[in-house]
Amino acid sequence: MSDNADKYAPRNWHPDERPTMPGGPSFPAHSNPRRLAFFLVGTLVTLTGGLGNALVTVNLVNLQGTLGAFSAEVNWLPAAYVMTNVSMNLLLVKFRQQFGLRAFTEAFLVLYALVTFAHLFVNDLGSAIAVRAAHGMVGAALSTLGLYYTLQAFTKAWRPRGIIISTGVSQLAQPIAYLFSSRLLELAEWRGLYLFELGLTLVTLGAVLWLKLPPGDRFKAFRPTDFVTFALFAPGMALLCAALTFGRVLWWTSAPWVGVALALSIVLIVAAIAVEHNRKNPLLNLRWLTNGMIARVFIAMVLVRVVLSEQSVGAVGFLRLVGLNNDQLTSLFAVVLLSTIAGIVFSALTFNPARMMAPQVVALLIMACGAWIDSHATSATRPEQMYVSQGLLAFGGVMFLGPLLLTLMGSVIANPGNLITFSVLFGLTQNLGGLLGSSVLGTWQVSREKFHSSQLADSLSSLDPLVAARIQQYGAAYGRVLTDPASRTRQGIALLTQTQTREANILAYNDVFLAIAVLATLLALWIFARALWIDYVAPKAVPAAPAPPPQVSARDGATDSPVSTAAGQPPEPVADPTPR
Repeated sequence: MSDNADKYAPRNWHPDERPTMPGGPSFPAHSNPRRLAFFLVGTLVTLTGGLGNALVTVNLVNLQGTLGAFSAEVNWLPAAYVMTNVSMNLLLVKFRQQFGLRAFTEAFLVLYALVTFAHLFVNDLGSAIAVRAAHGMVGAALSTLGLYYTLQAFTKAWRPRGIIISTGVSQLAQPIAYLFSSRLLELAEWRGLYLFELGLTLVTLGAVLWLKLPPGDRFKAFRPTDFVTFALFAPGMALLCAALTFGRVLWWTSAPWVGVALALSIVLIVAAIAVEHNRKNPLLNLRWLTNGMIARVFIAMVLVRVVLSEQSVGAVGFLRLVGLNNDQLTSLFAVVLLSTIAGIVFSALTFNPARMMAPQVVALLIMACGAWIDSHATSATRPEQMYVSQGLLAFGGVMFLGPLLLTLMGSVIANPGNLITFSVLFGLTQNLGGLLGSSVLGTWQVSREKFHSSQLADSLSSLDPLVAARIQQYGAAYGRVLTDPASRTRQGIALLTQTQTREANILAYNDVFLAIAVLATLLALWIFARALWIDYVAPKAVPAAPAPPPQVSARDGATDSPVSTAAGQPPEPVADPTPR
């Protein structure tokens, strides 16, 4: 056999060492110190992949000034990151499968360091957008790499808990960014952010070169038609991300290009689906994707991302409305950080594979309670009044996402050919779901603000003694600089109008918080009703006969659904992935 054939030949793994996923690492026995090292490196890699985007997202106002951009234009920075990040898993999974984990690890971390270094030379908005797009591609690789490192720290029985922990760690990036990014800006303005990110990247690169992942199987994975699908899917998703980002910022009916982008995105995505539907070996398994259970999980993950947008869009937007900046939000996000860590620990310790719907229902009710508390905000509300509500949302978000992700992964382990579809699905729900949440909630807030403004304007009349007294009170503040009574009256009316606009926005944010509470409650009831149906109403399914092992083609060493198996054996059987 040639060297090239040996490179793709399946290895005779011990059953406990066999890679769980195609393209993933093997699981040899590690000593306890080595397991701890894998866990620490996994945490470092996960945070490195998330902090880059978080540091930019939470400091858009500051970056707007340094890059000389308008408030609408600066939104291209987070949008460019999501545009590239959401599609990269179409190719990254096969890159790992064909070229190996070590090449994947080292190549993308070096690329990440180079892209971060390029940040230091960004002087205008256009180059900053290009660098953020490159960061999105690399960030997609780091999220998976962090998961692989974290799983090496756990025994086979504890690996599901490792998935919960890694998912929770990825949620730490945003509160961490709020805690110290202001100090970095004081250090060297916007370059302080990128210097920190570059240093963190170099430390991570050194860590993964020092502690390498165990090897996995390699096989020929790429097919020419894969790039046709990617060439249609990636720009389609990019246009969809742009439309969702700027539809709310520029308003949906005021910017014609938003509608054009939305229409073109639909055409391109449908064309990619058509190509995949007619392929013998598709990248995306559309039959699995449209399966009833997978479709329900997809809807649940998108909706929960909308609920979690309450923190970034609702709470932060509200506090900035009443005049606070990042320096004054550090205590709030310290609470969020501690609540997220508590959620990770609680979810890992209470994980029960037989009862995965129960924590999802409880988590949604916790988030609904937090959003309902926020719906009573007033102009006097400050971060201290949001400690409990935002802590509940952070705790519930981690508690929900872990079991839901495991629901999907159980189905993927049972049929590894769905790995790419799963990776794309999870990326869509997390990235596109976050954009959708920001867009929907932002649009609802603007609509409700217009409604409340009209209601308040109708109730304010200069003939009302209370309104007249308030105008005189506001005008009296200008008594030392304006001697003309008419001028003071005009200034009083202007201040009253500003107060009316602020109160209308506060009422609109309360409507947003209430809508999130209702959405989370309805989603909890839906999952609970589904659990009751499965346990007590639906007929018990008869176990299907085990599928034969995949046949390896002697021509290219690949299968229709390539699997990393031991000597051609099928993957380990798993329990029914439908949660109870």
